[in-house]
Amino acid sequence: MQSSEKGGKKRRAANAFLALLGRLKEHPLARLGPGLITGVADDDPSGIATYSQAGAQFGLNMLWTMPLAYPLMAAIQIMCAQIGRATGKGLAANIKTTFPPIVLKGVVLLLLIANTLNIAADVAAMGEVAELVSGFDRHLMTAVFVIGTLLLQIFVPYHRYVFFLKWLTLSLLAYAAVLFTVQVPWGEVALRTVWPKLTLNFSAATVVVGIFGTTISPYLFFWQASEEVEDMHAKRGVSLLQDPNAAPAELRRLQWDTWSGMLYSDITAYFIILATAVTLNVSGITDIETAAQAASALRPLAGDFAFLLFALGILGVGLIGVPVLAGSAAYALAEAMGWQSGLERKAQDARGFYGVIAVSVLAGLFIQYSPISPMKALFWSAVINGVVAVPLMVVIILIASRNSVMGAFTSSWQIITLGWIGTAIMGLAAVLMLIPG
Repeated sequence: MQSSEKGGKKRRAANAFLALLGRLKEHPLARLGPGLITGVADDDPSGIATYSQAGAQFGLNMLWTMPLAYPLMAAIQIMCAQIGRATGKGLAANIKTTFPPIVLKGVVLLLLIANTLNIAADVAAMGEVAELVSGFDRHLMTAVFVIGTLLLQIFVPYHRYVFFLKWLTLSLLAYAAVLFTVQVPWGEVALRTVWPKLTLNFSAATVVVGIFGTTISPYLFFWQASEEVEDMHAKRGVSLLQDPNAAPAELRRLQWDTWSGMLYSDITAYFIILATAVTLNVSGITDIETAAQAASALRPLAGDFAFLLFALGILGVGLIGVPVLAGSAAYALAEAMGWQSGLERKAQDARGFYGVIAVSVLAGLFIQYSPISPMKALFWSAVINGVVAVPLMVVIILIASRNSVMGAFTSSWQIITLGWIGTAIMGLAAVLMLIPG
């Protein structure tokens, strides 16, 4: 009798767990995919450092950059997603068949270098924050994060791994929560968002360049195109060129996913600038070099809870950003070399692809123990991203508007126009970034 009751309890517990999983799968978050993860990866720890510096140095007067960036970043990511879903191939594979080999080789080489340096900066920030929160040595915590993300990417299939990543995106809500712990002059915030008090000098231009450089980044282009292909394969679908009947539903899903993901990313960046503006800037702290430093500086000003929220947000987005950085480089090189690729594949079936992921992540870890400063790594990754983004955006726009590649699924003129505006702004940013001084 007793064993029968125990068996009944186990069955009820199992049924309750299955019901919970079913509800999670039906949750609106579960219907979002590459666009959401790409958007959150955009706010990686190095991005948080950039936004924190903007808020600390200029207060509320850099909030205007995020409403401007939103349609531009969304447009280029929509084009990347459409390229992947329409052709059934990643961005590098499409560049390979459409442009001379030198274009692909140059872009992939710069992407590999920039991503490795960016990974180094991100894992360094994660280690520093983990040390602040837990008290454990930062290098030990960095190694734990690196090995953990590497094992997940290699041994967990994409359809399971992406479920974990999507729920991890909730960590960005920490930055909205920080604002509930401090006084915010909302009237002034609204005014400065549309009418900043800003002197356009070199210092301001540098921060604007940094904001756009970290918001519109090449690794995000490659990742989203390839994840559309991964999603297609996970659902046992085919490209839109092969199955045009699927286009209306898929393009609606793709647009909703990308606009939503980029909005989530953009609002979060806005909140980070705002949170640091109303705490650090008003207290005279105007120089922030790392995301961990921003979190640490919040503690005496906004309290332990605000510090903890900010710190946990850094760790959460770092766990998304590092796999996206490593994965985008792996997709690009694997497609360029004609290797088997995809997070859904087993390691033994895509050795080159997983090898690139392992090397780039471990190289980022190695930089922690080398004389190279993580902040220097971040600076050079930003410079390389700024340089490579402009020609790459031109290439993406040309592919997305070319009937010979996209068939009937070329991007709309509105998206193409936004893409060209974004390219012009990024081009100006790249020029300013390369000016000595």
